[in-house]
Amino acid sequence: MSNYYSDNEHLKFHLNHPLMKKIVELREDNFKESSDYDYAPIDFEDAMDNYDQVMEIIGEISGEIMAANADDVDHNGPQLIDHHVKYAKGTQENLDAIIQSKLFGISLPRKYGGLNFPIVPYVMSGEIVSRADAGFANIWGLQDCAETIHEFASEEQKLKYLPRFNEGETAAMDLTEPDAGSDLQAVQLEAHYDEKKETWLLNGVKRFITNGDADISLVLARTEEGSSDARGLSLFIYDKKHQAMKVRRIENKLGIKGSPTCELVFKDAPAEIIGDRKFGLIKYVMSLMNSARLGVGSQSVGIAEAAYQQALKYAHEREQFGKPIIKFPAIYEMLSNMRAKTDAIRSVLYETARFVDMYKIYAKIGRERKLKADERKAMKYYQRYADVFTPILKLTASEYCNQIASDALQIHGGTGYMKDFEIERIFRDARITNIYEGTSQLQVVAAMRGVGNKAYHKKMKEYAENEVLPELDYLRKILIKLSSHYSSIVKKVYAEEDAEYIDFHARRLVEIASDIILGYLLLLDANRDLKYKKSADIFIRQARAEITHHISYINNFSPRDISDFKM
Repeated sequence: MSNYYSDNEHLKFHLNHPLMKKIVELREDNFKESSDYDYAPIDFEDAMDNYDQVMEIIGEISGEIMAANADDVDHNGPQLIDHHVKYAKGTQENLDAIIQSKLFGISLPRKYGGLNFPIVPYVMSGEIVSRADAGFANIWGLQDCAETIHEFASEEQKLKYLPRFNEGETAAMDLTEPDAGSDLQAVQLEAHYDEKKETWLLNGVKRFITNGDADISLVLARTEEGSSDARGLSLFIYDKKHQAMKVRRIENKLGIKGSPTCELVFKDAPAEIIGDRKFGLIKYVMSLMNSARLGVGSQSVGIAEAAYQQALKYAHEREQFGKPIIKFPAIYEMLSNMRAKTDAIRSVLYETARFVDMYKIYAKIGRERKLKADERKAMKYYQRYADVFTPILKLTASEYCNQIASDALQIHGGTGYMKDFEIERIFRDARITNIYEGTSQLQVVAAMRGVGNKAYHKKMKEYAENEVLPELDYLRKILIKLSSHYSSIVKKVYAEEDAEYIDFHARRLVEIASDIILGYLLLLDANRDLKYKKSADIFIRQARAEITHHISYINNFSPRDISDFKM
């Protein structure tokens, strides 16, 4: 029996982080619902036991059903029949298992049929599912749409739509269009209010929509006639029951084939507006995208774990020159680096998830009563770091995921290139992670806010204040020194007062900040459990080499050198 939760000791380690006690107590509001719902926890220990049990169920479904179906789903994929999507047989089996276990909507409040789980275990479920089948993880992860409805829709809409998620209905984010990919300000799908029908009607085309033929879709549309920017866009709920949207085609993709990526045509499709007009992109979709990027972070970690496990297994089994290839330095170095990188991106994944949990909980409390001064301060603190950590999570997790998958295939050698081995599919599935929900280049743009306002450096200094075990102090000293170098090079770049020069070095600055922050997180993990000392040591040593390279390049590069790169 394979269980992708219980066989991975790193998951319970992160689930039991010290901050979880405060997250759970705030989320459960002194456990007052225990008298109203027989499945609501009575205290912190009971809540943690609930999370653990649900992760066990998800781990079993992932290891026994999803992983077994993954290759068949990849080979067959979904079909387009009468302008609608029919999932692959294995995808439907995965979905049926999740529905039977009542696991959709686990983060929703109990009044809407959810389990009221915090973001951390929800994100963890995404990692577990992604390890089994990265394509199905997209269908699972689009529960983010339910969170958006919960956060911004009217109570009437919440009561109408949210219970349907727990019943197993699927979701989609209908955002991008043929001429509006990353530039969502350019969205042109039209929404107009029909006075006679007393409803909004959608007309236009959406492209590259993950799980496009979902039961409940969030659609970004232009409501303000004559507008051409973000201020003319609003967000809508479209219900598949109206049958006013057709799937024109399912894209033939490199990877994540079980997840249907669709081109959609809306023709007088009835829809309900969420929140206020004109805030579709600048408020609601931005929140949705941040959740989606957290989801891609969990997907990337799950894929990385799958790739590492495949490579480790193969290296033990494959013999060359009379011994298993894991005995060769070239191989065991690769595997050690893969383990360190996977541990690092998992650590930043759950650190970011905890920040999101804390600020969203305080925001929810703030909607119910006036926050106290210390609560407002705490909410601002966690929101600030959720905002600046999300892009470095998406950047580092997706980039390392691709590196780890590539190295895992390399360890397999020629056999890894064949479809007989799972790593071939995992390698293809990994490639999308640093493209969708904002490319790595766009994550750098977003992360530069944390460079410019010194948020990353402040967090580095905060991490440095933690006392560590004597045997780890040498790593702490390395990171403190690297933080000082980071501060100096940021000052040097910004001192040029040249926007193009700053943009040119943006990725280097963000990668330096990311390396130091991930290094600190691994150090703190090792301080809680020395089994992470090896990963911390390897990662921080490599980070030091990479940072030295970046700083040397910047120091030997002037603004006038940019002209050499222009085409």
